[in-house]
Amino acid sequence: AAELAKRLGYQFLDSGALYRITALAATRAGLALDASGEAAIAALVRTLQIHFADGRILLGDEDVSDLVRTEAMGMNASRVSTLPAVRNALIDLQHAAQRLPGLVADGRDMGTVIFPQAPLKVFLTASAARRAERRYKQLISKGISATLGGLRADLEARDARDTGRSTAPLKPAQDARLLDNSDLTVEASVDQVLDWWQGMQPFRGA
Repeated sequence: AAELAKRLGYQFLDSGALYRITALAATRAGLALDASGEAAIAALVRTLQIHFADGRILLGDEDVSDLVRTEAMGMNASRVSTLPAVRNALIDLQHAAQRLPGLVADGRDMGTVIFPQAPLKVFLTASAARRAERRYKQLISKGISATLGGLRADLEARDARDTGRSTAPLKPAQDARLLDNSDLTVEASVDQVLDWWQGMQPFRGA
């Protein structure tokens, strides 16, 4: 998604990072990542200063890019994402990312909840084994220890939690294009989405 936004010259929104930052901030504040801490976490969200710049994720002036990309923080993000008040608190933040000339939004409920009016929605899938392999390579390249088995187990647990949650469960929008990139490169995946986008002639009549 980041590469797609770069090639289009659009803004980029990584909603997963927002949940990871929320989990990080809540953990630092000593808040429980469950229903007992829901109201406090939602209130905390409204005070966070989050920015995306040059591939970095900033919380205030702190670069938290590596901190929020750990598998532990990913699982914590999945936990806070089940809390309705927290999801609602993040909606305004995500809507504020809409700026000209356009926006590429990456997240598990972008097409169903946050931007249901988006002219192009893509539901990107890949096997748990392939996603674990890609994640493993990312972490190792950053000097972060991990195991393929552990990563796959974490991904499968996250998928089960996100699919089964009562608020904004993981599912494709009815009008979403489905793209399984288990056997595609990043470049091929981006090219496919660009082809769909350009074929829609989105600026017709503007």
